[in-house]
Amino acid sequence: MAQPDNKKFFENLSGAGKAIAVLTSGGDAQGMNAAVRAVVRMGIYVGAKVYFIHEGYQGMVDGGDNIQEATWESVSSMLQVGGTVIGSARCKEFRTHEGRLQAAHNLVQHGITNLCVIGGDGSLTGANLFREEWSGLLAELVQQGLISEEAAEQYSVLHIVGMVGSIDNDFCGTDMTIGTDSALHRIIEVVDAIMTTAQSHQRTFVLEVMGRHCGYLALVSALACGADWVLIPEMPPEDGWEEKMCEKLSANRAGMKRLNIIIVAEGAIDRNNKPITTEHVKDLVVRSLGFDTRVTILGHVQRGGTPSAFDRILASRMGGEAVLALLETTANTAACVVSLCGNQAVRLPLMECVQMTQEVQKAMDEKRFEDAVKLRGRSFENNLRTYKLLAHRKPESDLPRSNFNVAVLNVGAPAAGMNAAVRSAVRVGISEGHKMFAVNDGFEGFSKGQIKEFKWGDVGGWTGQGGSLLGTKRTLPAKHTEKIAEQIRKYNINALLVIGGFEALECLLQLCEARATYEELCIPLCVLPATISNNVPGTDLSIGADTALNAIVETCDRIKQSASGTKRRVFIIETMGGYCGYLASVGGLAAGADAVYIYEEPFDIRDLQANVEHLTEKMKTSIQRGLVLRNENSNVNYTTDFIYQLYSEEGKGVFDCRKNVLGHMQQGGAPSPFDRNFGTKIAAKAMQWISKKLQESYRQDDADNIYISSLLFKL
Repeated sequence: MAQPDNKKFFENLSGAGKAIAVLTSGGDAQGMNAAVRAVVRMGIYVGAKVYFIHEGYQGMVDGGDNIQEATWESVSSMLQVGGTVIGSARCKEFRTHEGRLQAAHNLVQHGITNLCVIGGDGSLTGANLFREEWSGLLAELVQQGLISEEAAEQYSVLHIVGMVGSIDNDFCGTDMTIGTDSALHRIIEVVDAIMTTAQSHQRTFVLEVMGRHCGYLALVSALACGADWVLIPEMPPEDGWEEKMCEKLSANRAGMKRLNIIIVAEGAIDRNNKPITTEHVKDLVVRSLGFDTRVTILGHVQRGGTPSAFDRILASRMGGEAVLALLETTANTAACVVSLCGNQAVRLPLMECVQMTQEVQKAMDEKRFEDAVKLRGRSFENNLRTYKLLAHRKPESDLPRSNFNVAVLNVGAPAAGMNAAVRSAVRVGISEGHKMFAVNDGFEGFSKGQIKEFKWGDVGGWTGQGGSLLGTKRTLPAKHTEKIAEQIRKYNINALLVIGGFEALECLLQLCEARATYEELCIPLCVLPATISNNVPGTDLSIGADTALNAIVETCDRIKQSASGTKRRVFIIETMGGYCGYLASVGGLAAGADAVYIYEEPFDIRDLQANVEHLTEKMKTSIQRGLVLRNENSNVNYTTDFIYQLYSEEGKGVFDCRKNVLGHMQQGGAPSPFDRNFGTKIAAKAMQWISKKLQESYRQDDADNIYISSLLFKL
């Protein structure tokens, strides 16, 4: 496939003669700096002038030194910094006509007619009002003699593009807002720490997380840690919830669980719109059950800290898209907001999204809670549906009886999030009425009969565990097909769910080829992509890739920080990934690498020399640290040692080099909130697909049950 001509594309979108200003407004969120950096560098790249507006709308109104031209170097070393380095402030003056008039005057003085606003729905609504009043404000400035008629005509149109920075993920029209994933990291770090002490003392913990009008953080953190109960504003509990919650907590303790976790959004309400506080929940548990109960309010710790890899990538992509949107605007283009839909950055009408967001609160005020959940979007709906499916076990008498047996196993290298997927698959399968069997040590264990029936409680606490608790091996089934078919017949396995990377896909292809010989293999087969390399075809993301990216980015941050007292140093970092450059390229984007070498993009000695020259020029500025990432199999000759020696020799006298091979640390550690949530949801969807296929393919033929399926499913 021919590569797109990026140079020609950007020539058609020249920003020459344009001035773009970027500001952050409202509450801060991790990842805002990455968005600011992307706007500045993309703007400069296309030839535009880019300005910082410090302190949000307050800086726009005050003018002066608050509006400064940005340079390429001025946004260096911003990616790993939390909050917003250009400042954010709530501005009463901007809410007045006089304040907006002064802001317009300050922008015209700098020739700024393109505004990129990073904030919440209030900040974006204010920007749209400013845009609508712009021509009238310029007319007033002309009347007052503050600007000339020529200037008013030259800067007659103000273009607005928004990006949503909010840890609450409370803006409709986008699957995720900048800062949400980082806030989830802070929450899960605390929950994981609390669970160890809670288990030691058999305690119940009630945690309050942010979300005054939106329960996203509470819901997803509950899903990611397997909380016993969650309370959110969009879907208040049914009347009598107190008794049901206490019954569930008591049942979990009776099932040998030594702790209980209850997560409460700060805006949680009951069906009568009365607040449900953490103290109320604590008193209820103590009074009804007598459990030792503690309350933890996370507060602003959720806003702080280093942004996650996901937020850096999301903000960088949104920032680049925002600049392209500004370059493509015309006088009649409405204000837009850059949103995330699936895995793509898209542009949506700003005010439609704002109005939909306001409609959610209206629906909650009017007690139309089902409508509020739908308005939040399909991602929120899916999270809520999955949580209910996994957290609340139906009584045995209410479960459907399918008489189907489903086996789950892991294949290939371990990936963080595999255990969350297994837990989800087992519990959803039980809810569907199936008998669930777990296989140890992949297909090798399958051939040896290492198969055991799993119950609901057997996977309790698995969500936050790294690695593969079932065990996993790379062994392919071709050599053991006969024994595998024998075990399928022995345990009457009717469907198979395989969790793994490219090896898992290859395994099922081998089983499909063997169907002509072994009738037992004519059952629904399903692959869940789980590999840090993210090299499984048919899916944008794989379980484990996000955790590995965070490990890479955190390590790169520390390595760069180690050189803070050392001048002119370049680091060569080798990442895993086999022949797939996902970890290196996306890790390079999130860590702010100067160069990335991957297998998919061939390079030669001339490219290496050009990069050395680039770093040499860079070291002459105030930026005196360099970062280069190399995928482990990017080139058989240009190895990490070769690149290290080349850079060391060519940069002699200008900079010195250090190398680091990250190795298997990328596979270890607890799964990130994203991988826990992703693994949980796609495993639930896979089990529902399996149930559907089993029902479709089932046929009663005299005394024999025949299962007909020849589909390989890739999610």
